[in-house]
This record gives sequence, structure tokens and C-alpha cells, in this order.
Amino acid sequence: MSHQETHGFQTEVKQLLHLMIHSLYSNKEIFLRELVSNAADAADKLRYMALTDDALYEGDGELRVRVSTDKEKNTVTIEDNGVGMTRDGVIEHLGTIAKSGTAEFFKNLSGDESKDSQLIGQFGVGFYSAFIVAEKVVVKTRAAGHGADEGVQWVSEGEGDFTVDTIEKANRGTEITLYLREEEKEFADDFRLRSIITKYSDHISVPVEMWQEGTPETEGPEGEKVEAVEGKWQVMNKATALWTRSKSDISDDEYQEFYKHISHDYSDAMLWSHNRVEGNQEYTSLLYIPAKAPWDMWNRDKSHGLKLFVQRVFIMDDAEQFMPSYLRFVQGLVDSNDLPLNVSREILQDNKVTKAMRTGITKRVLGMLEKLAKNDEEKYQQFWAEFGQALKEGPAEDFANKERVAGLLRFASTHTGTAAPTVALDAYIERMQEGQDKIYYIVADSHEAAANSPHLELLRKKGIEVLLMSERIDEWLINHLTEYKDKKLHSVTRGDLELGDLEDKEEKEAAEKLASSSEALVKRISEVLSDQVKEVKVTSRLTDTPACVVVADGEMSSQMIKLMEAAGQPVPDVKPTFEVNPEHPLIAHMDQIQDEQAFADWSNLMLQQAQLSEKGSLNDPSAFIKLMNQMLVGKV
Repeated sequence: MSHQETHGFQTEVKQLLHLMIHSLYSNKEIFLRELVSNAADAADKLRYMALTDDALYEGDGELRVRVSTDKEKNTVTIEDNGVGMTRDGVIEHLGTIAKSGTAEFFKNLSGDESKDSQLIGQFGVGFYSAFIVAEKVVVKTRAAGHGADEGVQWVSEGEGDFTVDTIEKANRGTEITLYLREEEKEFADDFRLRSIITKYSDHISVPVEMWQEGTPETEGPEGEKVEAVEGKWQVMNKATALWTRSKSDISDDEYQEFYKHISHDYSDAMLWSHNRVEGNQEYTSLLYIPAKAPWDMWNRDKSHGLKLFVQRVFIMDDAEQFMPSYLRFVQGLVDSNDLPLNVSREILQDNKVTKAMRTGITKRVLGMLEKLAKNDEEKYQQFWAEFGQALKEGPAEDFANKERVAGLLRFASTHTGTAAPTVALDAYIERMQEGQDKIYYIVADSHEAAANSPHLELLRKKGIEVLLMSERIDEWLINHLTEYKDKKLHSVTRGDLELGDLEDKEEKEAAEKLASSSEALVKRISEVLSDQVKEVKVTSRLTDTPACVVVADGEMSSQMIKLMEAAGQPVPDVKPTFEVNPEHPLIAHMDQIQDEQAFADWSNLMLQQAQLSEKGSLNDPSAFIKLMNQMLVGKV
């Protein structure tokens, strides 16, 4: 019995369709690639479901995708005998975009078509690409295992709504008919569609078929009869799993098209690795590094991982067990001969084979990146700009590969510029000064704050390179990456500067003399600020700034405190060490002040100034401004 309903599209779908219909894509033919890809996925999913319920095949186990045209009606039809959809599934999948963060995604659209097309491509629009060329789309579908009277028809002209009706459908699977716009007639041509399928879908393991017209009985040149040839469905693609073929038989274009098929990315991959492992474990991996970070890479609700196949049978998307989280940007698949066909996520979670494969695949990805960094530093910088923050999670997450991951990290430094914006730790070590035994770094709120920090003054004067860290993850990273190749990483804002052999005898004697002659000044400041600071001392790191604050080794840094506060976590009350530079004119002026209240005001001003420079904020900025204003008018 017919049961027709009209539904409105989700807001995000309306936005997406508007972009589609107004020709966001210059390459319109990709609609066929997307629809054929979806149809092949439906076949893969049925094959997996049928492992435990063979009845789902309904006596037809030859899975395939068929593409046909009707020039008179100006239509293209893509049909599969895959898993199909129920009525609820149709409403859910064809009326909404069920992805976390979609609203935020659409906020990022700028109106610049070239930029927006890249974003849409990363989003993966699949079915909706039909409206690039179609003025109306009709979908007829029936879920495998359901009765013929449970077929569903979905119809939309890509405007604000769609209708859903119950129909009779004898065969399981989905049939999508596109009623082409008048100006898109070229896509109703068989030859045109054949060329598109050959170009984009040759790698798909399910046969993609088109109808080959037969020929009538004819008479040969000498009167002999030439038998009639019946029409038939002709396979247009190789219809073998691409990853099972020899690497030498696969072109770069085929690898790139397969990447787009599994990732739903519209851009080419940056690089890939195709590898077969034999021995204790047998599996094949095909791994891709994208050129651009996916729009939802930082979405905690998003599943990340590889596609899992077992003996060429699709098992699941996003099998996160085979890839550590810090490499979640890697796309691809793994096909195992050593896992059971009925494998579940629970079995994968605690499986020796899985863990061994994860170890091997992780090392392969790291090897890909090491090779890229060695052979093409410019391209690696492009990779780093897209995925560097994710890679920084590695030293904490992957202890076994901590050193390898650290070797792939890149940082700005006091010695880098526009030509080479970042430096590797190995390159830093190579250009360390004679006698230098530490890797110096600073963490700040921004690159500018790090580069202009007063803590760098002495190091800059001596020409010692300092890594400049300004991303939110850096403070967390550095808590887990305390040394690299026997070189300690040392913060220039913590404890003593510890220049070791870089500090000559004369400098050390001069510093000791200055500290001795400033004991009275340090004592006076300590009495004023005793409830605010842990200690007051003469600095060894400043040359042009009056004062700075530092935290002791082992105590929580100001950057980590800010991160914890932002996350709503309780933080300890850490009092800083206040270092003063007696040779600076302002501190020398303070030393001459006899009035104790004025001296106290100056001490507080210098401390707040140092805290502002270190943390970028103050607990009571109004008090600081008031005190500063009093000084400007000469009242202090």
C-alpha cells in the first residue's frame, strides 16, 4: 500500500545543494564517480553481512553495479544489487548529513568558490553530487532481507524538500535515476559514460557494467550470413581489488583514483605506500598521506582509522586498532589473511595479530614520512603545515617510536626565517655551538611572544639557537619529550639557565660579583614581595630587560597552568622566582629610592611587568594600569 510523505531537508543539506546546483564544481563528471563508489560500497557491505546470513543474497550472489542511459528521456541510471535501504534509512541518509560538526563546517565556507570546493571535497558529499547535473533525482531501493512490498522511492528536485513513498521492488539494492538538465545532455551518451567509468572506477573490485547493444543477422560481402549477436551487460572495469595487484601493474592515476574512492577527498594524495607482508603475519596495506588535513581532524567524535578487509572481503570502516591516534590523518586499508572473517571490534581490541599489524603499519607510515623529509624538504614542510600538530601527540602516545617521531617534528627557532620556517631536532643538534650540551626552547602564547621574550636576551647575544614553541600542544609535548639523542631539552624560562661550557670564566666571575654587590637590593625587594614570589635573585639571563619571572625545575609552568585552567582543571598555587637585572637603569633607579612605599610600588610594578611579559595577562590588570598611570604623572 502506498504511503507517501514529504520531508524538508536538513539545513546543512540545503546549503550543500545550493552550492552543488550553482555549479560549485568545474569537473561535473565526478558525480558518476561518487554514485558508482557508493554503489560499490553497498555491495561490499552486503558481502560482509552475508557472512553470517547467507539468505541476504536472495539467491543472487553475483554482486555488481550497472550504469545505463536513456537519450530520449535524458536520464542516467546507476543500479546496484547491494545492501539497499529501509524507509527509515532513506529518510536518514538522503535527507540529512549525519556528521558531527556539520554546522561548524558550513560556517567555514567563505563564498570563494575555489576554496569552498576544496572544503566540500574534504567533507565528502557522495550522493548529493547527483544534483551537479540533475534537475530531479529518483531513488528506488529495497533493503536486503526485506519483502518486495517494502521498497522505497525517494524523489527530489534539489530544492527544499523530498518525498518518500512505499513501492513494490522485486530486487534488493538501490537504483538511482538522474533526470539531467538540458545543458548536461552529454552525460546521457553511452560513450561519454564509458570513458568516465574507465577513468575513475577501474580500481573498484565490484564489476561495473554497461549495456552493449547486439547486432542483427547480416549478410557478408560474398553472401554468407553473419549471425546475430545478442546484447549483453559488459564489464567496464578490471573488477579486481586494486591492492591485490602487482605494484608494477598499477599506474599513479589508478592509485590516486583509488585514494579518492576510499577517502572521498577530491584532491590527489601527497604520497602513498603499497606493501605486502609475508611471514608470521600475512597482510597487505595501502596507505595514503593526504595533501590537505580533513576538516574534522580535531573532532573528538569522529572515527578515524583504516578500512579493514579480510581475504578481500570488506569488514569495517575506520578500524582504529591498526593506527595510533597521532597518525589519524592517514587514509587507506589493510587486508589480512590472519583474521577471522567474522571479526568484530571486540576481537580486534585484544588480538595479537592486530597488535603486530599495528606495529608494522605504524613503522611503515613513519618510514614514509622520514623518506619524504630526507628527499623533499619543501614537500615535507607542506605536510608539516597540515598535520604537524597531530604528529606532536606522538611522543606521549607511542613510547616505542618516541625517538623516530621526535625526529619528524619541526619547530620555529631564533635561527629560522621565511626560506626555512622550521628546523628539525637533528638539524638543531648539527649546528649547536661547541660546548653546548642542551637543546634550548621556550613556550609562549604566540610566535611573536616567544621570539621577543626577554628570556632569550643572553642566548641571542651569544648566538645560541632557541626553539620557539607557540602551539597549544607544545607544553604538553615537552612534558613527554625531555631529551633527544642524549641531549636534554631545557626551557629558558625555568630554573637556572645552565649554559655550562658556553659561559666563560670572566662572565661567571662578573655575575658573582654583581650578585654580591646587589644583596641589599635583593633583600629589600624580597621583603616587599615575599607573599607573591618564591625567591628574588639577580638574573643571569637578561641584558636589556629590568626583570623576569621563572619557575623552578619540576614545577608547573605558566603555560601548563593556563591550559589546565582553560580545561576547568584545578591548578596548584605556583609562586615564581623573580629575577632582577641590577644593571638596568630602572632597577638601578629603584636601588636609590629611600621612601619605602615608593620602593614597594616600584617593586610591584616590575613584578607585574615581568608577569605580563611571561603570561600575557595579569590577575588584576586595573591595579597595574593605575600604578603605571601614577608613575607616568610622577607620583611614584
